[in-house]
Amino acid sequence: MNLFDLSLRLNGFPIKKARQTIDGIQKISELEFDNYVSIKKKEIVAYHLKHNPFYKSFAKDVNLNDWNSVPVMTKRDLQQPLLNRLSEGFSEKEIYINKTSGSSGDPFIFAKDKFCHALTWSIIQDRFSWFNIDFNTSKQARFYGIPLEKKGYYKERIKDLFSNRYRFSVFDLSDDALEKCLKKFAKTPFDYVNGYTSSIVQFAKFLHRKNLVLNTICPTLKACFVTSEMLFKDDKELMETQFGVPIINEYGASELDIIAFQNPKDKWQVTSETLLVEILDENNQVLPHGEEGRVVITSLYNKAHPFIRYDIGDIGILSKESNLKKPVLEKLIGRTNDMAELPSGKKAAGLTFYYITKSIIEDDGNVKEFVIEQLKKDTFKIIYASEKAISDTKTETIKTEMENYLEKGLNIIFERRKNITRSKSGKLKQFTSLLNRSNN
Repeated sequence: MNLFDLSLRLNGFPIKKARQTIDGIQKISELEFDNYVSIKKKEIVAYHLKHNPFYKSFAKDVNLNDWNSVPVMTKRDLQQPLLNRLSEGFSEKEIYINKTSGSSGDPFIFAKDKFCHALTWSIIQDRFSWFNIDFNTSKQARFYGIPLEKKGYYKERIKDLFSNRYRFSVFDLSDDALEKCLKKFAKTPFDYVNGYTSSIVQFAKFLHRKNLVLNTICPTLKACFVTSEMLFKDDKELMETQFGVPIINEYGASELDIIAFQNPKDKWQVTSETLLVEILDENNQVLPHGEEGRVVITSLYNKAHPFIRYDIGDIGILSKESNLKKPVLEKLIGRTNDMAELPSGKKAAGLTFYYITKSIIEDDGNVKEFVIEQLKKDTFKIIYASEKAISDTKTETIKTEMENYLEKGLNIIFERRKNITRSKSGKLKQFTSLLNRSNN
């Protein structure tokens, strides 16, 4: 029985129609795809100018024949009551409503019309099928957060039941908890693992310490899909070794769709069927493929709520081999608010020097996890969880490397904790700048 499709239909999401629509879009030739995108861009802007008072006020100077006249919207623009932003003809009972994670620091409630949300699920099912995963029949081992209050908790458990998945808590990643995970894998025919990168990395480290390979314990396992947090090369290699299956990287946003998904050729393929992804400079000009800039996305099908030239808050690069039908995301650098601002005025991507520190701090397996906080322009705190304190030699090496990469005169503080606190959703944010919360 196709419980997953049934649950979508029972909730009013027309998955069959959505699947037919995606199939039709995928059959459009590369030569005709430019025309398809051009038409959909104009259609969605025209729709919201006519039916959405919020967007009409926001984009009052738009020329439908000039895409550059369409303004870029940010999360801050959308931080107002949802009812102010809904298109005419859509009530809260007739749409899909959710809240962004807040990882950007600018959370807000958003909406999708039910056909648009069905298209999202159709894309997800299509991408997972590249690795022989069927949401109706494949059993998922899920490493995600879960609400602690009763109503939210049981709602997620019911969704898990209909979605043929078993959820592991990401709030307790102790060896005792991971031992229980291992026992569950030994007696359950899981087809794939799916969840937050950092928690799955911790499970891989646990397996490494025990000298175990997961698919020898759970031979039905086919693949592992990670999302929501950065995946570093050495972590991916560790997971591939300890799980014995391909590790697939997903980049998405709940308010939009899967934005990019690693295909079987190991390319981060952008979702061109339902989204238009642009890379813009500081002046909102489109950059050539191969150049780094802001990731700006248009949802081509969401009629309930406009996401048109929406700055998602990330910095990335589209590959030079990209075309409109098959764009390839070459690199995701990080979030625009994850930049380190230094006393000299220099700025650096926080995740980059997080990675430099990572190569030193985790080399002996003592440190399980760590995060970096920027407290002042010259002060960084490295918070880590470990069996024993980091040696003086290692702390000095880290300080030296941080200064080599950033600049001299920095104050590096180390703080050891029993475990690292995650967000309410269960995500782990590797780098956080606290400068905007202070007077520095």
